[in-house]
Amino acid sequence: MAAISPQAFLRRVRGAELARLFDLLPDMSFFIKDRKGRFMAVNRRGCDYCGVKHEKDAIGKTDEDFFPRSRAAEYHADDETVMRTGTPIVNRLESAPEAEGSPRLVMSSKIPLRDAEGNIIGIAGFSRQVEQVRSRSSGEARFAKVIEQMHQHPDEALSSAAMARMCGLSQSQFDRSFRRVFGSSARQYLLRVRVEAGCRRLAETEETVAALAVELGFFDHAHFTRCFRRIMGLTPAEYREQRVPKGTKRV
Repeated sequence: MAAISPQAFLRRVRGAELARLFDLLPDMSFFIKDRKGRFMAVNRRGCDYCGVKHEKDAIGKTDEDFFPRSRAAEYHADDETVMRTGTPIVNRLESAPEAEGSPRLVMSSKIPLRDAEGNIIGIAGFSRQVEQVRSRSSGEARFAKVIEQMHQHPDEALSSAAMARMCGLSQSQFDRSFRRVFGSSARQYLLRVRVEAGCRRLAETEETVAALAVELGFFDHAHFTRCFRRIMGLTPAEYREQRVPKGTKRV
């Protein structure tokens, strides 16, 4: 039998069969999207994140159909960057694709997908919860400690120096590395964590916006409202009204 090159062999393999392998990895979310951001394949864990029982319920839909507006916008922006530049995103720590305020984190990677002519036609990506990678002696694992601290205690005003010490880095190394991994400064990330924690508290409690502002580490009611509107696109009061209709009793 004539020898066959690896490239020729892989061209003969059905992509759908390879994608099914990811169903055997229960701790990993896997997806494929086309150029318009529509899901073309989603594994079981990905279906869990989307809140659907079967892959067919996600096919043809986009992040906007399943995730909070701010999160969906972030995912779309990353997808567009990967498809425009052809440069993968590798091991980026970010909030899990769940409701605002979720304390869970995932480590995500995305790569461009090309057709036979080399044209980028979509992306493939996967993510796994930080708990599964925390034991690795990597920079990402050190960042995970800082991120978890932010989520567990969003009201604490961590200095860059303190966060750098937690990671075993100098302050300048920490600032550069954090921005490279997350695409924002640590301060900007903490601000987002506080806003997302506010989302959860607004929906689940009857605390006033002023009280939440202080508890979450904002300077005052006005500061909380400005930051909340910039990230969520509406004020805390408007968010609460949308999520908890009048007459609804919280338990």
